[in-house]
Amino acid sequence: MADRRKRRRPDYRPPGRPAAARSRASVGRADGERETRPTRRPRPERPPAPWGRFPLVELVVLLGLGLLVAGFLVQGVRGATMIAAGIALASLAGLELSIREHLAGYRSHSTVLAGAVTVLALGAGYFLLPADLFAVNLLIGAVVFGVCFYTLREIFKRRSGGLGFR
Repeated sequence: MADRRKRRRPDYRPPGRPAAARSRASVGRADGERETRPTRRPRPERPPAPWGRFPLVELVVLLGLGLLVAGFLVQGVRGATMIAAGIALASLAGLELSIREHLAGYRSHSTVLAGAVTVLALGAGYFLLPADLFAVNLLIGAVVFGVCFYTLREIFKRRSGGLGFR
Protein backbone atom coordinates (compact mmCIF):
# COMPACT_ATOMS: atom_id res chain seq x y z
CA MET A 1 0.00 0.00 0.00
CA ALA A 2 1.45 3.33 -0.99
CA ASP A 3 2.41 5.85 1.65
CA ARG A 4 -0.11 8.70 1.34
CA ARG A 5 1.60 11.22 3.60
CA LYS A 6 2.96 14.36 2.00
CA ARG A 7 6.69 14.45 1.57
CA ARG A 8 8.55 17.60 2.57
CA ARG A 9 10.94 19.17 0.14
CA PRO A 10 14.58 18.85 1.30
CA ASP A 11 15.00 22.64 1.19
CA TYR A 12 11.80 23.35 3.18
CA ARG A 13 12.22 25.28 6.43
CA PRO A 14 9.23 25.99 8.69
CA PRO A 15 8.68 29.67 9.48
CA GLY A 16 10.63 30.97 12.46
CA ARG A 17 13.15 28.13 12.41
CA PRO A 18 16.77 28.92 11.56
CA ALA A 19 18.44 27.18 8.66
CA ALA A 20 20.98 25.49 10.95
CA ALA A 21 18.21 23.72 12.85
CA ARG A 22 17.04 21.67 9.88
CA SER A 23 16.62 17.94 10.04
CA ARG A 24 19.58 16.11 11.49
CA ALA A 25 19.14 13.53 8.77
CA SER A 26 20.46 15.82 6.05
CA VAL A 27 24.10 15.37 5.07
CA GLY A 28 26.31 17.31 2.71
CA ARG A 29 27.58 15.76 -0.50
CA ALA A 30 30.76 16.52 -2.39
CA ASP A 31 28.91 18.41 -5.13
CA GLY A 32 27.43 20.87 -2.62
CA GLU A 33 23.88 19.54 -2.69
CA ARG A 34 22.16 18.25 0.39
CA GLU A 35 20.95 14.71 0.55
CA THR A 36 18.41 13.45 3.06
CA ARG A 37 18.34 9.95 4.36
CA PRO A 38 15.41 8.39 6.15
CA THR A 39 15.48 8.74 9.93
CA ARG A 40 13.25 5.71 10.58
CA ARG A 41 12.87 2.32 9.07
CA PRO A 42 9.52 1.84 7.39
CA ARG A 43 7.19 -0.37 9.40
CA PRO A 44 6.05 -3.56 7.74
CA GLU A 45 2.40 -3.91 6.81
CA ARG A 46 -0.02 -5.48 9.29
CA PRO A 47 -0.71 -9.13 8.52
CA PRO A 48 -3.89 -9.51 6.49
CA ALA A 49 -6.88 -11.25 7.99
CA PRO A 50 -7.80 -14.65 6.53
CA TRP A 51 -11.25 -13.31 5.60
CA GLY A 52 -9.87 -10.42 3.53
CA ARG A 53 -10.85 -6.79 3.97
CA PHE A 54 -14.12 -7.51 5.82
CA PRO A 55 -13.89 -5.78 9.25
CA LEU A 56 -14.85 -8.84 11.29
CA VAL A 57 -12.71 -8.05 14.36
CA GLU A 58 -14.05 -4.50 14.55
CA LEU A 59 -17.65 -5.70 14.22
CA VAL A 60 -17.20 -8.32 16.94
CA VAL A 61 -15.71 -5.69 19.28
CA LEU A 62 -18.65 -3.39 18.50
CA LEU A 63 -21.08 -6.22 19.25
CA GLY A 64 -19.26 -6.91 22.51
CA LEU A 65 -19.44 -3.25 23.52
CA GLY A 66 -23.14 -3.18 22.65
CA LEU A 67 -23.73 -6.22 24.84
CA LEU A 68 -21.80 -4.57 27.68
CA VAL A 69 -23.88 -1.40 27.53
CA ALA A 70 -27.14 -3.35 27.22
CA GLY A 71 -26.10 -5.59 30.11
CA PHE A 72 -25.68 -2.60 32.40
CA LEU A 73 -29.12 -1.34 31.43
CA VAL A 74 -30.90 -4.70 31.89
CA GLN A 75 -31.34 -5.88 35.47
CA GLY A 76 -30.94 -9.35 36.93
CA VAL A 77 -29.40 -12.52 35.57
CA ARG A 78 -30.02 -11.55 31.95
CA GLY A 79 -27.95 -8.36 32.40
CA ALA A 80 -25.07 -10.26 34.01
CA THR A 81 -25.15 -12.79 31.16
CA MET A 82 -25.03 -9.98 28.59
CA ILE A 83 -22.06 -8.37 30.38
CA ALA A 84 -20.19 -11.69 30.45
CA ALA A 85 -20.95 -12.31 26.77
CA GLY A 86 -19.80 -8.79 25.84
CA ILE A 87 -16.51 -9.20 27.70
CA ALA A 88 -15.96 -12.63 26.14
CA LEU A 89 -16.66 -11.41 22.59
CA ALA A 90 -14.45 -8.34 22.84
CA SER A 91 -11.67 -10.38 24.45
CA LEU A 92 -11.82 -13.06 21.75
CA ALA A 93 -11.62 -10.41 19.02
CA GLY A 94 -8.55 -8.87 20.63
CA LEU A 95 -7.01 -12.30 21.18
CA GLU A 96 -7.48 -13.21 17.50
CA LEU A 97 -5.72 -10.02 16.43
CA SER A 98 -2.90 -10.68 18.90
CA ILE A 99 -2.43 -14.23 17.61
CA ARG A 100 -2.37 -13.06 13.99
CA GLU A 101 0.15 -10.26 14.62
CA HIS A 102 2.35 -12.46 16.81
CA LEU A 103 2.55 -15.40 14.44
CA ALA A 104 3.26 -13.09 11.48
CA GLY A 105 6.22 -11.55 13.32
CA TYR A 106 4.61 -8.08 13.14
CA ARG A 107 4.44 -7.33 16.88
CA SER A 108 5.19 -9.44 19.93
CA HIS A 109 2.23 -10.38 22.11
CA SER A 110 3.98 -13.09 24.13
CA THR A 111 2.72 -11.87 27.50
CA VAL A 112 -0.92 -11.50 26.41
CA LEU A 113 -1.02 -14.90 24.73
CA ALA A 114 0.75 -16.64 27.62
CA GLY A 115 -1.68 -14.96 30.00
CA ALA A 116 -4.66 -16.22 27.99
CA VAL A 117 -3.38 -19.80 28.14
CA THR A 118 -2.71 -19.37 31.87
CA VAL A 119 -6.29 -18.19 32.49
CA LEU A 120 -7.56 -21.31 30.71
CA ALA A 121 -5.25 -23.53 32.81
CA LEU A 122 -6.32 -21.82 36.05
CA GLY A 123 -9.98 -22.19 35.09
CA ALA A 124 -9.53 -25.88 34.37
CA GLY A 125 -7.66 -26.33 37.65
CA TYR A 126 -10.43 -24.55 39.55
CA PHE A 127 -13.02 -27.04 38.33
CA LEU A 128 -10.85 -30.17 38.28
CA LEU A 129 -8.78 -29.84 41.47
CA PRO A 130 -10.21 -29.92 45.00
CA ALA A 131 -10.57 -26.55 46.74
CA ASP A 132 -7.81 -27.30 49.28
CA LEU A 133 -5.24 -27.53 46.43
CA PHE A 134 -5.56 -23.84 45.52
CA ALA A 135 -1.80 -23.25 45.99
CA VAL A 136 -1.03 -26.15 43.63
CA ASN A 137 -3.36 -24.61 41.05
CA LEU A 138 -1.48 -21.29 41.32
CA LEU A 139 1.85 -23.09 40.96
CA ILE A 140 0.56 -24.89 37.85
CA GLY A 141 -0.59 -21.54 36.47
CA ALA A 142 2.84 -19.99 37.05
CA VAL A 143 4.58 -22.89 35.30
CA VAL A 144 2.13 -22.75 32.38
CA PHE A 145 2.73 -18.99 32.02
CA GLY A 146 6.53 -19.40 32.07
CA VAL A 147 6.58 -22.22 29.52
CA CYS A 148 4.10 -20.49 27.21
CA PHE A 149 5.90 -17.14 27.43
CA TYR A 150 9.27 -18.69 26.55
CA THR A 151 7.80 -20.74 23.69
CA LEU A 152 5.86 -17.81 22.25
CA ARG A 153 8.91 -15.54 22.49
CA GLU A 154 10.99 -18.07 20.56
CA ILE A 155 8.27 -18.38 17.91
CA PHE A 156 8.22 -14.59 17.53
CA LYS A 157 12.02 -14.44 17.25
CA ARG A 158 11.92 -16.99 14.44
CA ARG A 159 9.12 -15.20 12.58
CA SER A 160 10.50 -11.66 12.99
CA GLY A 161 14.05 -12.39 11.93
CA GLY A 162 15.66 -12.59 15.35
CA LEU A 163 13.98 -9.69 17.18
CA GLY A 164 12.70 -10.46 20.67
CA PHE A 165 10.10 -7.70 20.54
CA ARG A 166 8.85 -5.09 18.13
